[in-house]
Amino acid sequence: MRDHSRSARPPYPDVWTGRATNRMQWLLALIGVACMTLGIVLALDSAWTTGVAPLVMAVVGCIAAGLLVLFGTLAFVHVALRVDEDHLEVRCGHMGVPRRRIPLSHVAGAEFVPHVTPRHWGGWGYRWRPEKGTAVVVRRGEGLVLKLWDGHTFTITVDDAEAAVRVIRDRLHPHRPDPVH
Repeated sequence: MRDHSRSARPPYPDVWTGRATNRMQWLLALIGVACMTLGIVLALDSAWTTGVAPLVMAVVGCIAAGLLVLFGTLAFVHVALRVDEDHLEVRCGHMGVPRRRIPLSHVAGAEFVPHVTPRHWGGWGYRWRPEKGTAVVVRRGEGLVLKLWDGHTFTITVDDAEAAVRVIRDRLHPHRPDPVH
């Protein structure tokens, strides 16, 4: 005989993880590398006759722009979401920075959003808009919105956002054991 009360609720792992990736940002990273390369080529093989100051400004400008674009895009190539019994943690990029850790005791609810776009938030990355809240957007597609007890919202684009919402809701409202009949 099967216990139907336990099979009605899908088993969730102790730690649920999900992620979202944006492969288009690798193209932007290549543009950053190209800017840095241009700066290095200018520094090593320059035939500028107008003086040293314009050359230095061009080299420093190209290298600085390249580094900004490269590291700015690599920080948001992907986002990783981790939900354990007590916290939700969002990490961006390969180094996991920026990172935000939210205690589940601060979460009032979670909603699935089928269509989040960078255009709604003003681009990719870690975003804040006064009328919408905070978001980590690395690609267009499904995501989840956390409603926090302080009135703020936090949106995250993540694959299988519906499962993430179910896990978060399950952890917000722990199931009590069924009374024995």
